[in-house]
Amino acid sequence: MSDIVKIKGLEKSYGTHPVLKGIDLTVEQGQAAFVIGPSGSGKSTLLRCVNRLETYQEGELWVEDYIVGAERRSDRWIEASERVNAARRARIGMVFQRFNLFPNMTALDNVTSGLRLVGGSSRRQVHERGMELLDRVGLSDKAYAYPAQLSGGQQQRVAIARAIAMNPTLVLFDEPTSALDPELVGEVLAVIRDLAKEGITMMIVTHEIRFAEEVGDVLFFIDQGCVAEAGEPRQIIRHSQNPRTAEFMARVRQ
Repeated sequence: MSDIVKIKGLEKSYGTHPVLKGIDLTVEQGQAAFVIGPSGSGKSTLLRCVNRLETYQEGELWVEDYIVGAERRSDRWIEASERVNAARRARIGMVFQRFNLFPNMTALDNVTSGLRLVGGSSRRQVHERGMELLDRVGLSDKAYAYPAQLSGGQQQRVAIARAIAMNPTLVLFDEPTSALDPELVGEVLAVIRDLAKEGITMMIVTHEIRFAEEVGDVLFFIDQGCVAEAGEPRQIIRHSQNPRTAEFMARVRQ
């Protein structure tokens, strides 16, 4: 398998406050990579660096064949233009905690908004693609509903359909169930489980430990801005020899 994400020595600070302190990790093509750890450990910041919603100060962050935030000119890398960053960001799907749907658009329009902006497809093709994606997340009957008419779980499923509409190389999930009522969590996890079965490369920040154990190919435990442990999810969750990891797992699995 080829590496989709490769990070070495990544550092990120807000002013004088360090958040990421030398992150090293690799995500291979087709993997469902879970990122877990205590609140404030840098998990969401890490995801936002991957698609250039945040900048970083030190280290290397590769997605496929490019360094995030840089572009190749002749034999050297220079700072990437916003046009280049935006084009790359379009190849990475992102699902946020709070759905981030356009409130004045229907579910179908939210899903197809990126497709319409890129162009190259007829209105009929865009419509068919949007309906296909909504059907894929079990919401074809809600195509013309507005976000305010949908439950939190339904809104998040629309957000997932939008994230995969452009056939991205990578999909990032930033705690996709944290804003949901407990009874709605399962319907969102079911969609993510299906994407994992399809071999879509994903990085998933979550507190759903049992789900990470069931679905994940690799798990990264981040603590105080560093990868404290990485490996097979079940091994880390149930049999970690790292005292800090074991303490965290014992607490969250209660």
